[in-house]
Amino acid sequence: MSVTVERRTRLRVEGTVQGVGFRPYVYRLAGELGLAGFVLNDSRGVLIEVEGDDALVDRFVVRLRDEAPPLAVIDRVLGEEREPIGHTGFQIVESPSGGVAGAAVTPDTATCGDCLRELLDPDDRRHRYPFINCTNCGPRFTIVRRVPYDRPSTTMAGFRMCARCQAEYDDPEDRRFHAQPNACPDCGPSLTLLRADGSPERPGGGPLAAAVEALLAGRIVAVKGVGGYHLACLANDLGAVAKLRSRKHREDKPFALMVASAEAAADLVLLGPHEREMLERPERPIVLAPRLPSAAVAPAVAPGAAELGVMLPYSPLHHLLAADAEAPLVMTSGNVSDEPICYRDEDALRRLAGIADLLLVHDRPIHTRTDDSVVRIVDADRDRPLMLRRSRGFVPASVRLPGGAPRPILACGAEQKNTFCLAKDDRAWIGHHVGDLENYETLRSFIDGIEHFQHLFAVTPELVAHDLHPEYLSTKYALERDGVETIGVQHHHAHLAAALAEHDELGEAVGAIFDGTGYGDDGTIWGGELLVGDCAGYRRAGHLLAVRMPGGAQAVRQPWRMACAWLDAAGEHEPPPALASVVDGRTWEQVRGLSGSDLGSLQTTSMGRLFDGVAAMCGVRAEVTYEGQAAIELEAMADPAERTAFPVDLESGPHGLVIDPRETILAASADLAAGVGVPAVSGRFHNAIARATVEACARVAAAQDLDRVVLAGGVFQNRRLIESVAIGLAHAGLRVVTPERLPINDGGISYGQAAVVARRMAAG
Repeated sequence: MSVTVERRTRLRVEGTVQGVGFRPYVYRLAGELGLAGFVLNDSRGVLIEVEGDDALVDRFVVRLRDEAPPLAVIDRVLGEEREPIGHTGFQIVESPSGGVAGAAVTPDTATCGDCLRELLDPDDRRHRYPFINCTNCGPRFTIVRRVPYDRPSTTMAGFRMCARCQAEYDDPEDRRFHAQPNACPDCGPSLTLLRADGSPERPGGGPLAAAVEALLAGRIVAVKGVGGYHLACLANDLGAVAKLRSRKHREDKPFALMVASAEAAADLVLLGPHEREMLERPERPIVLAPRLPSAAVAPAVAPGAAELGVMLPYSPLHHLLAADAEAPLVMTSGNVSDEPICYRDEDALRRLAGIADLLLVHDRPIHTRTDDSVVRIVDADRDRPLMLRRSRGFVPASVRLPGGAPRPILACGAEQKNTFCLAKDDRAWIGHHVGDLENYETLRSFIDGIEHFQHLFAVTPELVAHDLHPEYLSTKYALERDGVETIGVQHHHAHLAAALAEHDELGEAVGAIFDGTGYGDDGTIWGGELLVGDCAGYRRAGHLLAVRMPGGAQAVRQPWRMACAWLDAAGEHEPPPALASVVDGRTWEQVRGLSGSDLGSLQTTSMGRLFDGVAAMCGVRAEVTYEGQAAIELEAMADPAERTAFPVDLESGPHGLVIDPRETILAASADLAAGVGVPAVSGRFHNAIARATVEACARVAAAQDLDRVVLAGGVFQNRRLIESVAIGLAHAGLRVVTPERLPINDGGISYGQAAVVARRMAAG
């Protein structure tokens, strides 16, 4: 005869376990097993006590992790045995107030299949309701004010649930059981259509129908979404796209597109299985993929680019817009060029009134603005995701910090594509994409974001990491904070450390870190660096040949200046044919003079500026309107079938191996003068840099007895370059490490800074 042994166990569950239906899941699991006790959210995660038969408690603990809800991420479960108290029944208990916040906050998640079916079901009470959600989907991070994640702690606090919604919320068998944003047309947020002057538009068919009608008529509509405002227009309407570009002051930078389904996306871009999978993920990022010649969008959507950025709807409102419009829509950030996106209604009316004809708004406040995330797939055989912007859908999910932070850390990131990072113990929270810190509005967004994360995750920084560049606003902010220890981290070392730490690689590696601008240890501008190091330290093992940047920052905006500098360094003094009609001879000579002097011309090893110079030589782009434009358009023109490579010299220098592309420049110049087409020249240039990078990394790796190579920096956003280098390194027997969960560009710098500071502090 068996004897029943009663047992009571307390379980502390940490990870992403709030706002994902975890408590209802625990409630149902305990009920199925006949266990008593309770579950609650608190500032650290989820706390459970279960009491009952010993074997059933064991089964509960095993199933707790194995059968968790799809959006839950369990970092660890800590158990503690307690004395049974004869508890009967199982309850979801109200969250206690107070305590130190430590619970993971869930990213916003795309509309789930169940909610989508209800949205489109004429017999459902939420038919076409733009704010439908459940425990498996909907807004999370953008509406959270504080933890624990309960309705009073969100921007839904002002909406009182009706009787039917409250019944769903209270019913453990309903998938909306304790769904904090739960609402319906009777009690939840609603849409309003406004004119540009803020007065209401009262169409007979309702705000949504009128907004779609306006889009189809060629008008621009500002749409309040989950993390901020979009500016929308028909993607195939030449006039509407041109009008949007003019009003937004965004001359050439590509616009993102929203389509109703992956099938619709396949009409616009070459959609492989990995791109399709990425499109349909709950995070719903913008996915960059090669555009099809038959893509029915206006050329001005992405002028000069070989790819289109497409995304699928991720909120009920977006689903309805896409379905009703029955055409691809431009969905670009709701801002004036270079400013943060609007997310407050009054701000949108002030800043977007001169751009949008109408504003489709709703009354659910957004607490934290978040741009759309951007991803592309490279090295398709290996399904290597390349994160270009990490924001909505991914933030604020934490990333492990190997070795942990001995003291709480704030890392302030770089100037361009800024993110910040807070780290405590073994977790790092990388903030949403802030943008380029070049004006007060963006700086304010940066500061507000840091303060929100500090409050949300209870991190009071004691160590503050910053870039070495003294003029970066992020550096100035760090140095102006009181009561903290500030630590400078070299820009390219942060790139190297970010990739290593993300993959939990603690040993040394070779790093090919190629970007546009990074302040070097010697006071010059680095950007084509070969490093050897780990998270704690590094040494320079090589670099691109240094040349002058004639006019400093002007050379970034006017790539023809870098063409002049590189041609002069190679011994050619006349402008190439493509520039002779663009730059007058006197100006060319003046800039050539700057290339050979210290006056107004910093030394740079920037690989980005080399790409700029070659693009200008080819006549692709003499001046740019956005960062990286010349290189993007040069890549777009490259002949994919070109296998020839221009020569590149590798020489020994005082700081290691020097990648010397002067012969490359001369060969490209000769081909252009002989009438060789730009596609061939671009292809040969890309091949030259890829092969030189592979050979240089292989030499450094052999000399240092290393087998890993990190590829990082904004230049490696170039699909052709990173794929060619990765394949070449693999053939050379080297293992390639690239950022995947974090941006390969400067958006990953803050995490790298945190990793460097953590390792340095741990080492004493």
